[in-house]
Amino acid sequence: MRLLYITNGITGVGGLERVLSVKASYFADKLGYDVCIVSLNEAGKEPFYTFSPKIIFHSVDVSKNKPEYFAGIRRIVNAFKPDVISVCDDGLKGFFVPLWIGTKAKIIYERHVSKEMVTHGRKPNLKQQLSFLLMNIGSRFYDKFIVLTSDNKQQWKSENVEIIPNPLPFYPESVSKLENKTIIAVGKVSIQKGYDRLQEAWELIRHTYPDWSIDIYGTMPPDNNLPLIDENTSIHIKKPVKDIQKEYLSSSVYALPSRYEGFGMVLIEAMACGVPCIAFDCPCGPRDIITDGIDGFLVENGNIQQFAQRLSVLIEDEKLRKTMGENARRNVKRYNVDIIGRQWDSLFRSL
Repeated sequence: MRLLYITNGITGVGGLERVLSVKASYFADKLGYDVCIVSLNEAGKEPFYTFSPKIIFHSVDVSKNKPEYFAGIRRIVNAFKPDVISVCDDGLKGFFVPLWIGTKAKIIYERHVSKEMVTHGRKPNLKQQLSFLLMNIGSRFYDKFIVLTSDNKQQWKSENVEIIPNPLPFYPESVSKLENKTIIAVGKVSIQKGYDRLQEAWELIRHTYPDWSIDIYGTMPPDNNLPLIDENTSIHIKKPVKDIQKEYLSSSVYALPSRYEGFGMVLIEAMACGVPCIAFDCPCGPRDIITDGIDGFLVENGNIQQFAQRLSVLIEDEKLRKTMGENARRNVKRYNVDIIGRQWDSLFRSL
């Protein structure tokens, strides 16, 4: 099987890059695929995550010549001759690749974001409504249109839509002892991630737990004008690290205060390390991953007091914390890379 990915970038620290490193490497190393990844404006740059050395990489430079996007990718497709092409481009241009790619290969679209991530959780404006209309038209040009969650599937009208969630990047032999007085959150500091909501919740209870703290691993925006991110309240913002597994294993609770998500990769990573999670029941992802009261807590989206109360429960009840951590580690096995990878393999071969 010859598989070609088309994406905007693989050198960033986001979830798409992490997922692509896991999946593409699995296909190359475990299933013996010939894998090629095409990205934009990344010649000479090193990926943040580790990719298999068996993968072929190409970068198309569109910084000065936008039409090179079409010509450059077509040249690579003609040279590589893939059996399947998977487009991981959440922009509007990605929806119309089948119209100009010029190949007999089967073409799949992977949608890694929810519509809320485009509208920033607001009602779509006129421009966004037009964009979504064009996206719905473009989605029908693909042999399969893959989304990550049940919520995502409801947002698309095409009959070719299927759900394949993201795979786990790791499942360590050891687990967190859940004894360190640390709450962890991972992701860029942004309105989407809702760290201001986390701080509001923490303000309600932090004086009760002066020896507990929150570590946030994520990039900070250059202007740093987001409200309520104040490190003087035992919330510590740290740079992204490659070995985030180590930080999960040193934490006792994972907090996801996001206003909206595309999936929630960090939840399954924390759960694989035996760490129970608390998340707002936001679109899209947490309700597909967390079983409320069993392996974590789902909180009504925006209910700050309830979020704080659930944090208090897990801080105070060590037995419950450890029971939920055990359940989390067991339940998250359904995202094992072998299981998710075989789903993709089955899809490719069915086409």
